[in-house]
This record gives sequence, C-alpha cells and structure tokens, in this order.
Amino acid sequence: MCFVDWFNIRSSLGSRAIRKAICFHNTGKAASCKFSNNPFMIGFGILQIFLSQIPNFNELTWLSTAAAITSFGYVFIGSGLCLSVVLSGKGAATSITGTKLPVEDKLLKVFTAMGNIGLACTYATVIYDIMDTLKSHPAENKQMKRANVLGVTAMTILFLLCSGLGYAAFGDNTPGNILTGFTDPFWLVALGNGCIVMHMIGAYQVMGQPFFRIVEMGANMVWPDSDFINKEYSFMMGNVMVRFNLFRLVWRTIFVIFATVLAMVMPFFSEVLSLLGAIGFGPLVVFFPIQMHIAQKQIRKLSLRWYSLQFLSCLGFIISVTAVIGSIHGIIQDFHKTNLSMYKQ
Repeated sequence: MCFVDWFNIRSSLGSRAIRKAICFHNTGKAASCKFSNNPFMIGFGILQIFLSQIPNFNELTWLSTAAAITSFGYVFIGSGLCLSVVLSGKGAATSITGTKLPVEDKLLKVFTAMGNIGLACTYATVIYDIMDTLKSHPAENKQMKRANVLGVTAMTILFLLCSGLGYAAFGDNTPGNILTGFTDPFWLVALGNGCIVMHMIGAYQVMGQPFFRIVEMGANMVWPDSDFINKEYSFMMGNVMVRFNLFRLVWRTIFVIFATVLAMVMPFFSEVLSLLGAIGFGPLVVFFPIQMHIAQKQIRKLSLRWYSLQFLSCLGFIISVTAVIGSIHGIIQDFHKTNLSMYKQ
C-alpha cells in the first residue's frame, strides 16, 4: 500500500508538471499556473483499477518494459538539461557542507535523505517474485545475480549522474524533481515528465501484482470451495478473450481506491518517499535476505561470519529508524503548512 501510494503521488506531480509546462508556454512565464494534484491522482487511480484486473505478472511484460525504457528517458533528459546549465556557466554556487541550517535541522534532513536512498533499494522486495517467472535453465539464481550486478551498477551510475548534475545546476535549491526546475524547452520538459508518469504506471503494477497474488492465494486456501473467490468468468471483446474473477474485481478495485484516497490526503512527495524507503529498507532489504542467507548456508551461530551479518542487520535497522524520524518530522511540518483539500502548486 505504501509504495503504490508513492507511485500515485509521483505520477500526479509529473502530470501536473506537464500541465504547468503547457500553461507557461501558452500564457507566458509570468502567469499563475497552479493546479491541484487531486484530479491527476484520481485519473491515475482509475487507470490502475483497469490495469490491476490483469490476472498475473506474466501478462504485464509489455508494461514493465515500457516503464524501464521511460526511466532512462527522464533521467537522461533531466541530466542533459542540468548539464546545459552547468556548461553555460549559469550553475548555482555549491559547497561541501550543503545548506546553511541549524545542526538539528540539517541532521533531520540527512535522516530524510537516508530514507530516499533506502527507497532505491526496495527493488529487492520483488526479486523473489521475478525469480518465480524465470525458466529453470539456466539456474534462476545465476540469472538474478547477473541481473542484480548490471541493475545495481546502472542504477548507481544514473543516480550519481542525476544528483551530481542537479546539485551543480541548482545548488542548495535543487528541487526534489529536477525537471520542475526548468520551463524551457517546454516540449522536452513535458516529455521528461511524461516518461516519469509512464514509469510510475508500470512500477505500480510491478509492486502491486505480487501483493495481489499473495492475498488471493491466501483467500483460496481459506475458502477453497467459494465460487466468489475461485471461479473464473470469460467473455469475448472483439477478438480478445477477457477473463475476470469476482473476488479479484472487487478486492483489487477497493485496494486501488483506498490507496488513491490515502495519496490525496498525504501529497508530500519527498517526505513520503523517505518514509516509505525507511520502512522497507531495514526489514525487507537487509534483515529478511540476511536471515534467508544464514538459514540456506547454515552459517554457524556465534561465528565471525554470523556476527558480521547480524551487525549488517542492526545497521540496517538503525538507518531505518533514523530515516523514519527525519521523514515523520518533515511530514508533520508539511501538514502544518498545507491545506490538503486545496493543495495547489
């Protein structure tokens, strides 16, 4: 639920940025182009209700591929725009110490940033579901190891490229979404934000489909004879065979609606992103895989290797706790500043 909320928030910000770019282009940069997130969140939610009815992850290859391609698109567009600012000599002043703030405020922002970094690692939570869809030859673990090395390397390079160029261009005023710092060329800014929206549409399903499947398998085990839960219906729509299940239709629709409403009352992008990363990083990205490794390799208790792995688990837990503190502090501050029913930017 938490992760799909973030995808909804991020998609609405990208959609709103496209609308603002068009508005500034048509009426001039001095115009008051402010729009609410809510219509874009509702539209995103309606789309996800339809996409969520796709029975399983195997039928979403086209969507995950499009999401992966567009993720490179907005990174390169944002980095290219920042690079053009730096090369033109218009980059902002930078420093090693960063923003001038009181020590406690800077520390809380560091904690929030740690949560943002932790969110980048949450892909680990769907690795096991992806492995289940791979062929047995070559071995799944070898395929995933190769994919992880390539994926993490590419992710690290792109993140460093985007963040480094962003800071060089905007300095201490670097926005959470680099593309929001630009208005021209408007078509390129709109294209970059369009890539973000497409990426969020695919990411929503990549993270949501495994959770849907877990709930539905659990319901099947508890009520194996229920037609409402287990019976599949089908009909022809043109040349396409459409299959649906009443339980899947009802429960996935309710899930998407609830997640959309929650995103509408909590539209704080950076702080929510950090909170989600903090919640998932320690237990799901660090602790769970380490305990699986210990059990699989039968690592002897109280050995040096066992202590080293437990130390990593504790370190992950500490990072999660500190990031939660920083992000909650930021969310509380935003709640005091924002009228949620009329949130426009």
